[in-house]
Amino acid sequence: MRPVHFFTRLTHWEYHPWWLANIPVYGYWLWFAARSRHLIFFSNVNPAIPLGGAMGESKWDILKLLPQEILPKTVPVQPGEDFSKVMTALESAGIEFPLIAKPDVGERGFLVKKIENQEVLREYLSRWPVKFILQEFLTLPVEASVLYHIFPGEEGVFDITSVCVKVFLSVHGDGKSNVRQLMTQNARSAFQIARFEEDFPEILKLIPAAGETVLLEPIGNHSRGTKFLNGNHLISAEMRTAFEPVCRQISGVQYARFDLKCASAEALQRGEFKVMELNGILGEPAHIYDPSHGMFRAYRDLWRHWKLIFRLHRAQRKRGILPTPHGKALRFARGYFRYKKQLES
Repeated sequence: MRPVHFFTRLTHWEYHPWWLANIPVYGYWLWFAARSRHLIFFSNVNPAIPLGGAMGESKWDILKLLPQEILPKTVPVQPGEDFSKVMTALESAGIEFPLIAKPDVGERGFLVKKIENQEVLREYLSRWPVKFILQEFLTLPVEASVLYHIFPGEEGVFDITSVCVKVFLSVHGDGKSNVRQLMTQNARSAFQIARFEEDFPEILKLIPAAGETVLLEPIGNHSRGTKFLNGNHLISAEMRTAFEPVCRQISGVQYARFDLKCASAEALQRGEFKVMELNGILGEPAHIYDPSHGMFRAYRDLWRHWKLIFRLHRAQRKRGILPTPHGKALRFARGYFRYKKQLES
């Protein structure tokens, strides 16, 4: 790795390990936990999702809460399920290759993979004996995240507080350099070389033509080199009007973030999109990872969102919806950590 890239990792907070970058956020959480006298006070904000979406939630269970018209074709797969049944379910759902496979319980893009054919899918499912969901690969060109909230009650205030537009990891050919050499020219792609050496070594040897753009990563996850751009300028009265009826149909969810695809920024504002996932209480305002946004503005925005979560918690509590008891939450968290340990081993 070039020295300049090493310096970038040290000085740009978006490249810091997530546990280090979130140290101030732990303080926000503990402050509001002390005020509410409950460690997981936020769990009553989204009562339809275990712990409000803090950890270990089922992606499939959440997708079932969403209106059908915004969902891609999706099939759940049980661990050890007969592969012929999997293929029959895909055919019945109209899902063709390539498709997206993701564990039903997971975070930060863990084990999410674009699957090109039946043989790769068979090997992948046999290698990871956990529940998966298989989704059609959406070819819509724009991927974005939209964070919204609704205060409880029929007249509760609805708003959108964050829009993030994603730019997929790619390189631009010069007719002489191979993909590996092109990746070393930019810190964002250079940090991904080790992963490509393990998962996609052949693409590193390709020499793109001058002016040719090579898409390296089709999955819009920050840990996979996707650039996040601040799209808050897209938030408008039109966008709020388009999103509000959809969001109000999602019962028991007052604060969440759509990860979605759409045809254009204009289509997004009109509410024309397909949702890949809905993240609960820890769905960050992803626009903060825009390289130009800066660390201090990011922590300011995170503070504002935690303050908003606390207000939603208090509004829910007034309606008699209480946070998850500590004992029940602890048992759920232990189960999730056992699951993660099993996968990581």
